[in-house]
Amino acid sequence: MACMKLGSKTDAFQRQGQAWFCTTGLPSDFVVEVGEMSFHLHKFPLLSRSGAVERLYAETSEQGEEGCVINLPDIPGGAKTFELVAKFCYGVKLELTSSNVVYLRCAAEQLQMTEEYGEGNLIAQCETFLNQVVLRSWKDSLKALQTCDDVLLYAEELNITKRCIESLASKACTDPNLFGWPVMEHSGPMQSPGGSVLWNGISTGARPKNSSSDWWYDDVCTLSLPLYKRLISVMEARGIKQDIIAGSLTCYAKKYLPGLNRRQGAGESSNRLAPAAMGAPPSEEDQKLFLEEIDRLLPMQKGLAPTKFLFGLLRTAMILRVSPSSISSLEKRIGMQLDQATLEDLLMPNFSYSMETLYNVDCVQRILEHFLAMDQVSGGASPCAVDDGQLIGSPSLTPVTMVAKLIDGYLAEVAPDVNLKLPKFQALAAAVPDYARPLDDGLYRAIDIYLKSHPWLAESEREQLCRLMDCQKLSLEACTHAAQNERLPLRIVVQVLFFEQLQLRTSIAGCFLVSDNLDGSRQLRSGLAGSNEGGWATAVRENQVLKVGMDNMRMRVSELEKECSNMRQEIEKLGGRTKGSSTWGNVSKKFGFKLKSQMCSAQAESVSNQNNGNVKVEKSKDRHGKHKKNSSHND
Repeated sequence: MACMKLGSKTDAFQRQGQAWFCTTGLPSDFVVEVGEMSFHLHKFPLLSRSGAVERLYAETSEQGEEGCVINLPDIPGGAKTFELVAKFCYGVKLELTSSNVVYLRCAAEQLQMTEEYGEGNLIAQCETFLNQVVLRSWKDSLKALQTCDDVLLYAEELNITKRCIESLASKACTDPNLFGWPVMEHSGPMQSPGGSVLWNGISTGARPKNSSSDWWYDDVCTLSLPLYKRLISVMEARGIKQDIIAGSLTCYAKKYLPGLNRRQGAGESSNRLAPAAMGAPPSEEDQKLFLEEIDRLLPMQKGLAPTKFLFGLLRTAMILRVSPSSISSLEKRIGMQLDQATLEDLLMPNFSYSMETLYNVDCVQRILEHFLAMDQVSGGASPCAVDDGQLIGSPSLTPVTMVAKLIDGYLAEVAPDVNLKLPKFQALAAAVPDYARPLDDGLYRAIDIYLKSHPWLAESEREQLCRLMDCQKLSLEACTHAAQNERLPLRIVVQVLFFEQLQLRTSIAGCFLVSDNLDGSRQLRSGLAGSNEGGWATAVRENQVLKVGMDNMRMRVSELEKECSNMRQEIEKLGGRTKGSSTWGNVSKKFGFKLKSQMCSAQAESVSNQNNGNVKVEKSKDRHGKHKKNSSHND
């Protein structure tokens, strides 16, 4: 730490309890009382340096009292600082440091220790030390600014606080890799302007390590919130990047809000939870005010603050019950970057007194609404074309799709909560746009878990809940599970079976088309280019794989047709009707199928009319034709 020694005499002061005595052999002329401490001094050393002491001594002497006593209750820095002032007046060696120079400068101003009362007086000495030593050093400027908290009114009048903040801001805004000297002396050895490390002023030729733009984060965390706010404001005025400001605010908040470090290990706990000026961890009320200030200081821009940090702020804000405006602001910030969140982030406990649900579902829905609103404004949520239930790929839909998957996972996590009401579950599930879900498997899983955890739901409520998912957007695996799911309403099971059969037949038709194309391409290659053993062997293997897949799908189609037949018979019994063809048509209309059943027959005919490729393919088609006739006969 930089320092300066003043005077040359040895220390002639002795303390006895709450009194200081000057042991010069001469009796003291008067007593100066500073707080509970009494200083027994001589008038000439002090009167020759301090205009205020001279005036007070004259006023006291005019009253004709014995034993002149001067009272200085408001001296900046208290008795400790006045002791240094008295020693300076007596010519004792005085060491100026960044820790005491602010106190001494403010005390010297109040005592009127100007050049009129002696050349090189204390005011001039302190100003020289401040300008030439303290303000040129990052560490000394920071330490001096910390001490301004104790004498803030005096430091403000003397412009000390502003000068220290300007010094720190200019150094923090400087690129440490471009100007390594003297900005980086806080974290390593001194460097020359050329960048080499100095040893006793001599260049060693060694190069310092590169420093990132966040090198000052931990240091400014020792400042009180008012001084920190002023420092950040000056930095913003100087044009520092918003992401750097957000990074500093994140680091500063973690020092003051213990709730943000709830997963932090015991060995990683911070030693500077509160700055030295506060002396103890902040109270809940202080944390509440602090969190609201951090929210106001954070730039409202996507991606500047980590999403996990924002969720931590929101969770802490709910615990501390901060103002609704601050909670709403944090929800908007999270909504702007919800696609960067994880499922663990969304699982926020419900801190309300009612404790209706285990997790705060309402908060997640508000965050989702903010995300969708921002996405609409940015143009990323415009619906795109849908072809056979499949989304046409679009990079702008990636964030929306990620959020849809995240919400489906969240619904599955909160579904087992027996206190979660059906309208609240439906509202969150329906808030996700249809185009954001390429598949509804995640939504089906969440609905199934909710039905399992709420077995008392009426049939109408079950149907209402299941209408949230589109059966055409279920994968084959999900359709297989849903077709055997006893918790689903009968109406939904019939739709699932219909669309599953349609998917399988469409897949078989595609396999036949691929097989015919392979056979035709082989004949063309054989006639034009001769035999190609490597390519022919690969094609044969591919054809075998396709045939195995088609056989498996035929078996599944047969099973599904049997299930559909049984289902049709059950429906006829319920409806009291006897004509199979008319009943099946009425059932198709009743259950709201978007595609007519004739589509299956049309696709089967298109498959059977394909050109013959080879003998094996013809046999497979004949078998498929017979199977299809049996199916149509049953229909």
